[in-house]
Amino acid sequence: MTKDKKLYKFLLIEDNPGDLIIIEGFLREEIEFPLIVTAFNYKQAAEILSIERGFSALLMDLSLPDKEGQALVTSILAITPISCPVIILTGFANVEFSIKSITQGILDYLIKNNLTAAALYKSIIYAIERTKNIADIKASEKRYSDLFNLSPQPMWVFEPATFQFMHVNKAAIDLYGYTEKEFLSMGLWVIFNESDWVEIKNTIKSQQPATGLIKGLYINNTKSKALVEVEIYSNSITINDKDMISVIAIDVTEKNRFDQQVVKAIIKTQEDERYEIGGELHDNVSQILAMSQLSLGMLKDFVAQPGLTKYAQCREYILLAIEEIRNLSHRLAPAFLEYSTLEEAFGTLLHAFNMGRSYKVALHFDNAFATAGIPEDLQLNLYRILQEQLKNILKYSNAGLVEVDVIIYNNKLKMRIADNGIGFNVNAVKGGIGMANMKRRTELFLGKFNTDSAPGKGCAIVVDIPLTGMALSSK
Repeated sequence: MTKDKKLYKFLLIEDNPGDLIIIEGFLREEIEFPLIVTAFNYKQAAEILSIERGFSALLMDLSLPDKEGQALVTSILAITPISCPVIILTGFANVEFSIKSITQGILDYLIKNNLTAAALYKSIIYAIERTKNIADIKASEKRYSDLFNLSPQPMWVFEPATFQFMHVNKAAIDLYGYTEKEFLSMGLWVIFNESDWVEIKNTIKSQQPATGLIKGLYINNTKSKALVEVEIYSNSITINDKDMISVIAIDVTEKNRFDQQVVKAIIKTQEDERYEIGGELHDNVSQILAMSQLSLGMLKDFVAQPGLTKYAQCREYILLAIEEIRNLSHRLAPAFLEYSTLEEAFGTLLHAFNMGRSYKVALHFDNAFATAGIPEDLQLNLYRILQEQLKNILKYSNAGLVEVDVIIYNNKLKMRIADNGIGFNVNAVKGGIGMANMKRRTELFLGKFNTDSAPGKGCAIVVDIPLTGMALSSK
């Protein structure tokens, strides 16, 4: 490997000796003769910057003994020459903080755990080049414009009154495939699916003036009709005295595909274990009990009259145990994918849940479900979500009514599970493992999981899964 033989001078602000050694090693791995000046806290860094000049770049940990976070960023930018790019090296991934830091003047935000020598070198070179390009920018609007266009993340600006694109950067053009001219001739409705577009439009129109608080995971359409998953963050800006909304769209398609593969592997392991236990209960334990019942029946003629009552009770208990094991094995290993429909499996599950007739239960399945071609893995996960929420209702709700609705609309599958129980404050109560599992199962299919509850108002969980994005998450 050929090393960069140019002369570079770095100010490295890091209080962790181990990280200091690693970062210095990364620099020497890519650069022949790096001159590295180190500071272990903000005070030392300020003293060095007051007497030394000519740094190629400043590499800074985000947490120092005497200053950290936003205060550190603000202070460092105030004393660092504009010709010296500042790059944050941190162990904490905070997208919103990184975006805010970059808009303030930080050139890059790198996570230590993901750092390599090549990635650090590439970031430094890009930062130096970007710094050279913006060194003479004085006006804040021009500075923002250049940072906007040089951003490696897709960014665009739109007018909230018309939702028309006003500015796009090169990264957005590369991601979506439209030319700048094409972008400026169309609006947000082109890249968003219909339901998301309606949601965004209503959100913006309800804000007076528009605050631009669009945030979340969306599936966008490219010019080639490919689907990309993006995390959207936005903010209000003013350009030429006009209110605009600036958006950064972080492409997380590959990251989410990897995460989904991991989650699928975990869920598959869980399902395999459940099916194995369910099979053992059904084929082994139930058979042992059946044989015990048969053997007990053969002893009836040898039981004296006073013991017949106990004898009958024993046979009844064995029958009850066989029935309970049968129900448990069916819940662990639902057979609806082979022998019945999901609607029938839901009905069986609700019947088992309401064995004591303590609840009024209502189940509604959209007729369109039968012909929608819903993948088996999605059906199984819907079953598990219902199973989990019924456990929550049984344990916490003190409800008398349970409603389950499954409908299909606008190329979306929506499942709603509601009860009229005691409810809870969604913002005050931390979700447990069960709630996290339901959310994870929903997001596995690019869906959205929402909880609507309040004290005394019951609880409703809503699962919204886009069927148009099914190709991204199908088996």
